[in-house]
Amino acid sequence: MSNYHFFHKKDLERILDECLNKTLGEVDSNNVFERTKIHPKITGIAGDVIEQSVLGYPPDTRQEPDLDVDGVKTELKTTGIKYKKNKTEFVAKEPMSITAVSPDVIVDETFDDSNFWHKLAHLLFVYYLYDSPTTVKAAGYADFPIKGYQFYEFNSEDTEILKNDWTIVRNFIRYLQDEFEDYEDEYPRISYELRPKLMYIDTAPKWPHKPRFRLKRTVVSSIIQNHFGETLEQLPKTYTSYSEIDETCHNLTEQYQGKSIQELIDLLDIKVKTVNKSIGEQIIVKMFGGTSKKMQGIKLFNKLGIMGKTLTLTERGLRKEDMKLFTIDFSEFTEDIEFEDSQTYDYFANNRLLCIIFQRPHADAKWNENIFLGFKMINFDDEFIENDVRNAWERIKDLIVNDKLEDVIVRTKDGQPRRNPSGNIMSAPNFPKSSEGNVFVRGTSSTSDVKPLTLNGIRMYNQQMWVKGLYIVEKLDEIDYI
Repeated sequence: MSNYHFFHKKDLERILDECLNKTLGEVDSNNVFERTKIHPKITGIAGDVIEQSVLGYPPDTRQEPDLDVDGVKTELKTTGIKYKKNKTEFVAKEPMSITAVSPDVIVDETFDDSNFWHKLAHLLFVYYLYDSPTTVKAAGYADFPIKGYQFYEFNSEDTEILKNDWTIVRNFIRYLQDEFEDYEDEYPRISYELRPKLMYIDTAPKWPHKPRFRLKRTVVSSIIQNHFGETLEQLPKTYTSYSEIDETCHNLTEQYQGKSIQELIDLLDIKVKTVNKSIGEQIIVKMFGGTSKKMQGIKLFNKLGIMGKTLTLTERGLRKEDMKLFTIDFSEFTEDIEFEDSQTYDYFANNRLLCIIFQRPHADAKWNENIFLGFKMINFDDEFIENDVRNAWERIKDLIVNDKLEDVIVRTKDGQPRRNPSGNIMSAPNFPKSSEGNVFVRGTSSTSDVKPLTLNGIRMYNQQMWVKGLYIVEKLDEIDYI
């Protein structure tokens, strides 16, 4: 490496310590933000400031790690973080790009010698807080504070998972090249066929655009949360593949199938005052040997993006209840962002729904009488993402970017304005509705009069992405119990 990339670790720590809680604009000694006056939508401005103004070296696009830290090749990652809903904990703003997926190179690599691992073996994260609920242009990054940094190396368990993921990609590319004469025509399969098999990484965008390896947003969030002191529970057993998780679910079904929720509460020693739909997550966690009330409090489920959902079979089949998934981050809806780079795409592509299924024994049964049947895992397939999810996302983007967003009065069947319990006229933004597709938007708030979010000048509730219950039921009917 060139000398200007060499640093002693103690010098890097001193330099970065001096930047903490200062904004990117305040540390921009080389006026990197000047470029935003001519290029207001330039990307990567935060990383440019850290490289050029804080560490003092010019842009570098080589596949080698950025820095030489006391003889250790180290990759610098300037990483955006955002507040979680509680405003005290952080998540990653986006997945972390690693390096290009180069088919003609990867087929001759081993994991230890790969460009992929060279970029991940030793990392230096610099964290800045993207402190805005809506989109800002590049110049707005000057107001974002630097909140922390860390030197990071994956432990042996995580390294094994990364190795397994990378090997799946390499072997699949080898297979395509061996089996197909026009193998480049098959490369789009790399993204959509391998996605359900990869635990920590994905590849994006899709061919014919040249994809890059990325660490999933949930994995980056786990690293961030651990650094900033959020403690997640470690399960007693280690899992390095989805098949191992499926095997545990199958064994748990054999052990507990046919027992009522009350019997499971007693057997698993769950402390609960009121039994309702939320008990499903606690039961899953307890079955896996954990103590948290929420699956996202478990390190494994949090890092892999495995969400718990409780579903109940009635005498007529599964209840067709619409399913709320996540609160929308409107900062992703900008003119130049592509769907594949959005947090919405990332959620549907890289999260799984672990559904615990119960059977209601009779029409008047209470929750604690419902009978455990087993588990089903939902992966949102490529067709659903490319059609239903993309259509909803592009509709939202069009409304926001092209200033078509409206606050529409909610009316009764006879056309009169509806009023909330306080007497105020009810209204809602013209986002996609459940009557228009399988993926839609619906707002929620603590009270009907509280509208904490302002978007395009319109006050509204926080908005969530939902999936129509009929689709979920049809999807589950296609899936066997684990």
